[in-house]
Amino acid sequence: MTPVRVLVVEDNDAFRQTLELLFGLREEIEVVASVATGNEALTVVRELRPDVVLMDYRMPGLNGAEATRLVLEADPTTHVVCLSASVTAQEVAEVQQAGAVAVITKDEDFDRLVACVCEAAGQ
Repeated sequence: MTPVRVLVVEDNDAFRQTLELLFGLREEIEVVASVATGNEALTVVRELRPDVVLMDYRMPGLNGAEATRLVLEADPTTHVVCLSASVTAQEVAEVQQAGAVAVITKDEDFDRLVACVCEAAGQ
């Protein structure tokens, strides 16, 4: 199986680095880049064309819904999974309307997160 190429977008440095480390232990995931903001995500998506963008919702600058919309405009073949500590029903609706294929909370089991990323990529 070819690994799912993932861009991690998370403004919390420690959490982003932890995600990179944990994904690095999984053969089904390849982290191609990780960034702290939605604006940085746009640049990376245009350059690397990841299969999945794991997008934080609450970030400085663009929020997850705004960044999702712009990422999908930049590369409609990319799939976005929104990851957040907590999201309201309105925020979930905003992210889904922007084109995210799934919304998952940061306290979910890591295996569930991996499965969600793989499902988003069609694997």
